[in-house]
Amino acid sequence: QVQLVESGGGLVEPGGSLRLSCAASGSIVKINNMGWYRQAAGKERELVASITGGGSTVYVDSVKGRFIISRDNAKNAVFLQMDSLKSEDTAVYFCSADILFRFGLYLDRQDRHGFWGRGTQVTVSS
Repeated sequence: QVQLVESGGGLVEPGGSLRLSCAASGSIVKINNMGWYRQAAGKERELVASITGGGSTVYVDSVKGRFIISRDNAKNAVFLQMDSLKSEDTAVYFCSADILFRFGLYLDRQDRHGFWGRGTQVTVSS
């Protein structure tokens, strides 16, 4: 069973910083794209940033220059450094990953699909 667990959310004042972490665990063969999404109250979930296995990154325009996504392939982890936070960054942040994993009684079969973490709340307020 594969799991993604986020950490690092919290309450921060405008202009402050937070660093989110997400660790994948389980019978993982390979992790392809990883990303961070967010969902504010009453809004749809949106992609914040993504990173390929090779390190190529994509950001939503609203966070460019303020957020940095990175990953540690050895630890099956992805991070989101968030600086110059604004009130409009307030949301639940979710980690997502495209994972090739083993399954079956002897873990001799493989499959691939996307996994989600449960989310971590980020609140930017004075």
